[in-house]
Amino acid sequence: MPMNHLTTPFAQRLLTVAEYHRMAEAGIIKADEQVELLAGTILPMSPIGTRHTTCVKRTNRLFSMIVGEKAIVSVHDPILLSDTSEPEPDVALLAPPLEQYAHRHPGPEDVFLVVEVADSSLQKDRKLKLPLYAEAGIPEVWLVDLEADQIEVYSEPQGQQYRLRRLAQRGDQVSVAALATEVAVVDVLGPV
Repeated sequence: MPMNHLTTPFAQRLLTVAEYHRMAEAGIIKADEQVELLAGTILPMSPIGTRHTTCVKRTNRLFSMIVGEKAIVSVHDPILLSDTSEPEPDVALLAPPLEQYAHRHPGPEDVFLVVEVADSSLQKDRKLKLPLYAEAGIPEVWLVDLEADQIEVYSEPQGQQYRLRRLAQRGDQVSVAALATEVAVVDVLGPV
């Protein structure tokens, strides 16, 4: 009898970060391929539009001006969350000194803040990345929702979720808790 639908879930073989890196070294994953390893699965990154890239550049410039030597601004660089997850957030603020990352990617203990800029990737960021960040203990995550013109601020990780969620609109300030620094939402979102 032919099967039209698979009704029984099958076990998957999840990749480790080490296997993911070996695949890249072997050329299985191309250098220009826009992918990241999340929960043991290689997933394509969403296409990046001009609003997204401009927001990332704006946030990078803003953080570079205000954090000084208190943090390292990292843009589109990997963070090793676990043996099976190595996302590449749009922007992250990392603990100094810079040279400690010469031979390893930052881990959760090194991260003050992760910023994910979302236009087409909002559901992936909310439903997949946010729980991974919480589970790893990343203390604060900002989801910059370009469509809604707001920043979702998540803090106090507990299990696979954040206990606190705040919506920040134009005119509001958001703080980088670890650095006791405030940022105007409009300075991240840019002009209307």
